[in-house]
Amino acid sequence: MSVETHAPEPGPPAPPPDVAPARLLTVLGVGGAVAGTLLVLAFGLTLPRIEANRARALDAAVKEVLRAPARYDTLFVVNGALTKTAPPGADPKKLEQVYLGYGTDGRPVGFAVVAAEAGFQDVITLIFGYDARDRKLLGMKVLESKETPGLGDRIEKSEAFVAQFAGAVAPLVGVKGKRSKPGEVSMITGATISSRAVIRIINKALARLGPRLEAYREEGKGNP
Repeated sequence: MSVETHAPEPGPPAPPPDVAPARLLTVLGVGGAVAGTLLVLAFGLTLPRIEANRARALDAAVKEVLRAPARYDTLFVVNGALTKTAPPGADPKKLEQVYLGYGTDGRPVGFAVVAAEAGFQDVITLIFGYDARDRKLLGMKVLESKETPGLGDRIEKSEAFVAQFAGAVAPLVGVKGKRSKPGEVSMITGATISSRAVIRIINKALARLGPRLEAYREEGKGNP
């Protein structure tokens, strides 16, 4: 005759030990400090490479919108005028800059201007070349944009749209359909907001900087 035996039923789990609030705050604080330190170190290590890549991209863009100049100078916008040197004590990276290109004969070919403003999705940053003598654009290139893929991003991917800016006379006017005047730019169907943003960015930059660029050239400072 067998006798059944039953294992004792497990009791409720033991409650976790109490953790003092001060200790919990200390652990969280140390963990946050370590994570923050690692982020700072990672940013510090990658920043030089990021800045070098941006410098190379800007250099290529300047040469593109100025149609491959033999060389170019960096100018600073200071107190309503252009100067080749930054004021004493000023950080050149924090000053607005434009770029003056020269041909193989040493004559100025035009200015490259970086400008930015809100588009449809986010800020659009672009660069354009400008001949201050004839008040004509030499070219345009989008540097940074988060416009809608397949629509708004055509402001940088559509060769037909970008090509219109070479030789266009400022101020620019956006039109639907084919352009018929030197200052007109045919906007992209389905991306008129992004197209208008590009036109507006260039017009506002020239309204503010155009007289300074023309004055710099007329004074002969653009000659080596």
